[in-house]
Amino acid sequence: MDLSMWELVKTVILGIVEGLTEWLPISSTGHMILVDEFIQLDVTTQFKDMFLVVIQLGAILAVVVLNFYKLNPFAPSKSRTEKRETMQLWYKVIVACLPAAVIGLMFNKYMEEHFMTAPVVATTLIFYGILFIIVENYNKHRTPRVTDLARLDYKTAFLIGVFQVLSLVPGTSRSGATILGGIILGTSRYVATEFTFFLAIPVMFGASLLKMVKFGWDYTGAEIVILVVGMVTAFIVSILSIRFLLRYIRTNDFKAFGWYRIVLGIIVVAYLWLVGDPTANN
Repeated sequence: MDLSMWELVKTVILGIVEGLTEWLPISSTGHMILVDEFIQLDVTTQFKDMFLVVIQLGAILAVVVLNFYKLNPFAPSKSRTEKRETMQLWYKVIVACLPAAVIGLMFNKYMEEHFMTAPVVATTLIFYGILFIIVENYNKHRTPRVTDLARLDYKTAFLIGVFQVLSLVPGTSRSGATILGGIILGTSRYVATEFTFFLAIPVMFGASLLKMVKFGWDYTGAEIVILVVGMVTAFIVSILSIRFLLRYIRTNDFKAFGWYRIVLGIIVVAYLWLVGDPTANN
């Protein structure tokens, strides 16, 4: 495969979309499926399926870089108590990963084969957009019982992980499902969002590793360039996206993202009605 400048431009666009949508509760997978239909990379189907997952490594690296001290239980400057709390945070993340790990391994292939379609994405965009608005309206009359990540108990962490299972359906949004779950279970928006970021580390690393192993290790030079450019772009944009979201939720709720999802879902439905389903033959 020859690597043209246009292919690099398309790769950068996909990296920007991944970096923006991975952390905002608007579904990165849904956006990547939709965007890919209009700016399709000139690559094999097998490589594209792998690329659309592995590009997330750039996004997850942004979380690690921004929170390296907080996530590092061996930092010399941390006290013994702080090191213990950091290890407990990792234990909670592992506990929260269990539901998606078990159910994901059982149903992930089926979901990819039957649910990676524009109609499914449109439906879940609208449904969870409405749910965000309903939950936020309900939540404004409640006082969060967990306002500090250190106070998040194992039961709540596990139940947030159960909500993460919902994101197996494209268009749901992994971050959206876990943030909604956290809020419903009584955490503050900030705690739910921060835990969602940390929960993504093993989940996305695991998903990317499985995709790479399945694809194999025989890459062309052009494919390596596309992977690197996509991940680097996703990393840079994710840094900005994460910082924006953490600032935004200090003084705002998630209704704006709910309305965005609803509007985008309606646009997709209108497109499907007027033009047809671009994913029907995939």
